[in-house]
Amino acid sequence: MRLMLAEDSALLREGLVRLLVEEGHDVLASFGDAESLLKEMESRQPDIVVLDIRMPPTHTTEGLRAALEIRERWPETGVLVLSQHMERHYAAQLLATGAEGVGYLLKDRVAQVEEFLDALERIQAGGAALDPEVVRQLVVRSTHGDPLARLTPRERSVLETLAQGLTNTAIAKQLHISVSAVEKNLNAIFDKLELSHTTGYSRRILAVLRYLEC
Repeated sequence: MRLMLAEDSALLREGLVRLLVEEGHDVLASFGDAESLLKEMESRQPDIVVLDIRMPPTHTTEGLRAALEIRERWPETGVLVLSQHMERHYAAQLLATGAEGVGYLLKDRVAQVEEFLDALERIQAGGAALDPEVVRQLVVRSTHGDPLARLTPRERSVLETLAQGLTNTAIAKQLHISVSAVEKNLNAIFDKLELSHTTGYSRRILAVLRYLEC
């Protein structure tokens, strides 16, 4: 996997580079600010860009704006955003561009190496990788709106794990239920979110986006 990084913390940046290289990945370049990253995007074609939200010079939304620009100009490149804290508005804004090849993880998750590497693999495969805490907080907000209020607790749990980018098999393993039970719950979710007339994989994406919008 070919990656580029943008993280203003030199310690974390170097740690990520070492981790990824040790895992056999090709780190094309790493930067301490988003502007330098975007300039390098013109000449390099990484599979995935990993970047922080808050970076110099203002430490506000430089990373998020860079992520949105990459999604627009280089849609074939996956984007994994890292954040120190849950920033719901930023997560929703990023995911509004589509849930394919995109991820949003809290920095604490990087310490859990297997989960971090698994997230990169899912993003490269065109899936999504959302931090469970990000999903939980988005779901908490969503309880105040329709049609999500119609979901049962089990259906809500399935939707939460679906939003993390997991497959049906992975959802079944995490929730300790059968794959057929996952499929049954997903069909109920699609019906309650009024996605019954949409077919195929896109219903999974639409279900995630529907509840992020509520």
